[in-house]
Amino acid sequence: MTKALEGIRFLDLSHVQAGPTCTQIMAWLGADVIKVELPGRGDITRGQLRDLPNADSLYFTMLNGNKRSITINMKTAAGKEILTKLVKQSDVLVENFGPGVLDRQGFSWETLQRLNPRIIYASIKGFGPGKYEDLKAYETVAQAMGGSMSTTGWPDGPPTSTGSQIGDSGTGMHLAAAILAALIQRGKTGRGPRVEVAMQAAVLNLIRVKMRDHQRLAHGALAEYPNEKFSDFVPRSGNASGGGQPGHACKCAPGGDNDYIYVIIQPQVWAPLCKAMGRPELTEHPNFATPEARLKRLDEVWGVVEAWTGQHGKFEVMRMLTEMEVPCGPIMSTKDLFTDDSLRAQKMIVDVKHAGRGSYATVGCPLRLSDSEVDYGPAPLLGEHNEEVLTQLLGYNKEQIAKLKAEGAI
Repeated sequence: MTKALEGIRFLDLSHVQAGPTCTQIMAWLGADVIKVELPGRGDITRGQLRDLPNADSLYFTMLNGNKRSITINMKTAAGKEILTKLVKQSDVLVENFGPGVLDRQGFSWETLQRLNPRIIYASIKGFGPGKYEDLKAYETVAQAMGGSMSTTGWPDGPPTSTGSQIGDSGTGMHLAAAILAALIQRGKTGRGPRVEVAMQAAVLNLIRVKMRDHQRLAHGALAEYPNEKFSDFVPRSGNASGGGQPGHACKCAPGGDNDYIYVIIQPQVWAPLCKAMGRPELTEHPNFATPEARLKRLDEVWGVVEAWTGQHGKFEVMRMLTEMEVPCGPIMSTKDLFTDDSLRAQKMIVDVKHAGRGSYATVGCPLRLSDSEVDYGPAPLLGEHNEEVLTQLLGYNKEQIAKLKAEGAI
């Protein structure tokens, strides 16, 4: 089966999480991704948060599967020559260095275009041009400055980050979309465009509905929010759904940290839900009979629902609510996800063999293409493909490679 991106070569100069998220998706879709790393150390995440001594960390392996690794010392003339040759044979270069880093090493956008007019130069930065441009960006910094933290948490608590890596991995996925668009554009123009995604911008894009609600505040309080008071910005609203129907995380048995189910009450499900809870009289009670009445006393509504869900396990509640066509979802812990048979059947949780670790589990590719099935390979060892890339792609012989090693160029 031909892979969707077969024949497309990426030079992956990115590190940590945002860039590698993007390039791993590309590798899963069939691109030849050559990860360029610093000799002796490599991507800093190889050694971060290690759970096994002398083995690449899960932080690295879960973001770099299906890639090839070569080491290049960009401070040497020979190293720059290798990268120059690779640029001439590649379709996309991906980097997430600080502003101007590659320029100072001699590989500006203008230089890359002269070397290979078809190459797409794709960058992830913390911020777009302007007053924040030179600030250092990390996951939670991006969440803070992209608006996510101000709208996450409880009204009487501090701004809160989300466990989803919307700053790093979210930006990587935005860059993947931009690169695919650039490849299509290049097919029309013959020229590789410059592509850039800022982490702040990616997070801002992901809080679009909160920016919607900010503008609605000009016309009064937001009825679907449980908050009693509103100012001139969108408040934190706990686990409220943020949509047109009320939602809540309801406690379930036996009462553990993640024994909850998220329930949304649409108007048409109120009657069957009341019947299942043993409270059919609430369908006629003036305080509960209509959506408008329920919105005024959501704490009471959810108290009734939780008195029922608390008697059952979250997956049993899911089964019963699903039969009534009530939108719901159990709160799934990381343990629930790793042991879920349906996710493994979908290859969203995949076990991968690795020379240094034995094996590791990784989150699979969320993109499904009928004619491009994903094969899951391990993350490469540092410099594992030096000889392969240098000989097969660039024409170096063994004596030349030995000299490059001796000079510290690779």
